[in-house]
Amino acid sequence: MSNLIAIAYPDTATAEEARAELVRATREHLVQLQDAVVVVHEPDGKIKLHQAVSATGMGAAGGAMWGGLIGLLFLAPLFGMAVGAASGALGGKLSDTGVNDNFMKELGAKLPPGGAALIALGRSDTPDRVIERLRPFGGEIVQTSLSSEDEERLRAALGEPVAAT
Repeated sequence: MSNLIAIAYPDTATAEEARAELVRATREHLVQLQDAVVVVHEPDGKIKLHQAVSATGMGAAGGAMWGGLIGLLFLAPLFGMAVGAASGALGGKLSDTGVNDNFMKELGAKLPPGGAALIALGRSDTPDRVIERLRPFGGEIVQTSLSSEDEERLRAALGEPVAAT
């Protein structure tokens, strides 16, 4: 089962570094990420979502490839690529996978201006090793779907006060 973890940071750079560390952990097969988004509360009050992978871009690339191949059959590969890219981009934009964008924007609105949060959705067979990778970045847990024990371990690793048991 996948878990959702949202960790607040004082600035965007720290949140981006933490996400980069999670991506490295993914390459090392320590965690399987389904989504990793940095939510930024801009000083002007706007909420920005920095997606790790753009579904629109991926859809456009796939659509262009398939449109070009189909276009070859009808001797119009450029037209096929253009139509395929447009339809693929639209399909990618409409298929919101991972963490819900509205949830992320609501969470971002609760951050102080200039603050950022890393929202990660995924699972790990070695959560202790992933927690150790996030320890240097600190942060404050905003929301999680972890068990109470795992949440306490994560809070302790990030330097947050942990309730006495």
